[in-house]
This record gives sequence, C-alpha cells and structure tokens, in this order.
Amino acid sequence: MRAWEKHVRKVVPYVPGEQPKHRNIIKLNTNENPYPPAPGVTEALKAMDGELLRRYPDPAAEVLVKSLAGRYGLSPEQVFVGVGSDDVLAMCFLTFFNSGRPILFPDITYSFYDVWAEVFRIPYECQPLNEAFEIVKEDYYKANGGVIFPNPNAPTGMCQSLEDVEDIIAHNQDVVVIVDEAYIDFGGRSALELIDRYDNLLVVQTFSKSRSLAGLRVGYAMGNKTLIKYLNDVKYSFNSYTMNAPTLAAAAAAVEDEAYFQETTGKIIRTRERVKEELRELGFRFGDSKSNFLFITHPELAARELFEALKIKKIYVRYFNKPRIDNYLRVTIGTDEEMDVFLDFLRRYLKQNL
Repeated sequence: MRAWEKHVRKVVPYVPGEQPKHRNIIKLNTNENPYPPAPGVTEALKAMDGELLRRYPDPAAEVLVKSLAGRYGLSPEQVFVGVGSDDVLAMCFLTFFNSGRPILFPDITYSFYDVWAEVFRIPYECQPLNEAFEIVKEDYYKANGGVIFPNPNAPTGMCQSLEDVEDIIAHNQDVVVIVDEAYIDFGGRSALELIDRYDNLLVVQTFSKSRSLAGLRVGYAMGNKTLIKYLNDVKYSFNSYTMNAPTLAAAAAAVEDEAYFQETTGKIIRTRERVKEELRELGFRFGDSKSNFLFITHPELAARELFEALKIKKIYVRYFNKPRIDNYLRVTIGTDEEMDVFLDFLRRYLKQNL
C-alpha cells in the first residue's frame, strides 16, 4: 500500500438499481413513477429565461420552499430542500448524529443508511425486523445517538401505523428521530402531523416517486425551525448552491398541480392492488405493501433465477443478495400495460417450471 492510501476514507458504496441504456424494456427495478410529471413542469422548463441560467441560483431555494410550505401548511422556516432525499438525509446524518453513541435503524431497510454511517464515522446498530418484516418498536427504546427508519419501509413496502411511529419518537425525545417517507403518498399516514408535538422529529420526503421527478433530484425535510436552521447552516458550509434554477422552477410547478398528483398516485395504488390479487392467484407471497412496489417471493421458485429470466425478456426488477431477503424480488408498480406483460411472463414461467 502506498503511503497516502493509509489515510484514504474507504467505504463499501451504495449500489443503485441498474439503469439499462437500451430501449423497449419494462423497467420495474428502481421505483420510478411510470407516469410523466405534471404538465406544468414541462411548461416551467420551456419558459426558463437564459438570464437565470447565467446567474447562480437562489441559495435559499425560496420558490420551492414556499410552495412546499403552502402545500403542507407550514412556515418556510420549517422546510429544508436538497438534491434528492439522499442529499437531505446525508445532511441530516452529518448534522445530527454526532454524539458518539450508535444510531438505530432496521436491519432490512434502505441500504444507504449504513453507507452514510460509515462515511461519516457514525456508530450504528441494526434492529431486526420481525418475521412479517415489521419494525419492532420496543427495539428502539434503548439509549442511542439517533433513530432513522423509512415508513413505508424499503425494500419490504411495509408501513407502520402512526401510533407506532409516535411511540418510537416518544421514547427517543433526547435524540433526533428521522422518518424517511419516500413512499408515504402511496397509502401510509405521514408523521408530519407530529412535528409540532415533537421538536426532535424530522420528516423527509422526495419528488422522485409520487411526483415523477427522479431525473431532477429533489428532496425535502420538514420539522421545527431550529432543526431546519441547523440543517441550513451545514448546507451553507458545504455547498450554498445545491439546487439549480431549472429544478427549482420545475419542482415548484409540480407542487402546484395537486389534482395531477392525486390522479397519478391513485392510478398506481389501483394498479398495485390489482396486481396483488393476481400474484396471490399465482402463489406468490408478500406483505401488504403501501408503497409503489411489491416485495414478492414464491415458495417453489428461486428468486435469483426468476430475476435472470425476467431480465432476458427485458423486464427489469430488483434482486438483493442479502441475508433474509435473498429469495425475494422487489417489483415497482408500472402502468397497467407493463404489469400485464410482467404477469403474463410469470404465468408462462410458472407453467414451464412447476
């Protein structure tokens, strides 16, 4: 090893879902929204003034912060925005998890959490989900340096009740608790209504799923003014201009079109529930997902072999080669037409292999 390599910060990186470059595929592996963004998004991008591109964007991201504050009934001082919820969550780890005590999160969850903990040298302990892939709230009663969990969880899709979420927060009022709600718009009840009751609560959401803007990278956190101020202080010390002007304009336009938001999320929910019924008839097992994906297994099929067979037919789903979940596939809910192709393949595959 060369001398300088001894001082390199080495981590095992997060591995994102595959992004195939060829066309004519059915892409059900990265939980993107199958429908286009709200019409106003395209209009906002077309109307961009070249003068805005020549200048630095607003470091306070005021147009987007105000839109989100209005949408959720908050003051602008209660909203923080960043480059996707990944950026927002990384800022949260850096800002709030510095006690030296281990932070707590589930053992089966968003796989970026342990990566950030390693990058920022934050000790952590993973709390096992139960056999139904549910969070055991009592596991979070012990002393810790902070708590984070997704609701609904990923990759399982399971959603904790708001009562259980509040119970975890109530037992951890001396640390910051982050509820990662990337999928909350597909059926869960948000913890947002608790932020005035608990000054240690941050609720993080994203535009990548329910608002069809994964390609623009927009995320946000909501909490009390003091937490948001601390986040902004770290952000301004790290990179003042995190959000570019086209993204700010497009994201604000997406927030304004509530009717389109309700229409597309409603479509996905209806398709998800239909697909659940058809998968049950085929013998697949899964929890009652409240997200825009299903986490499925079959007692007589090897998930990895099914994953590879789907891929040959240009149908992409997500496989995780990890303990407890290595015989499951995560399947994003696409359009009705895409899901019909997926289901037709499964019927043929089952007939040939069982």
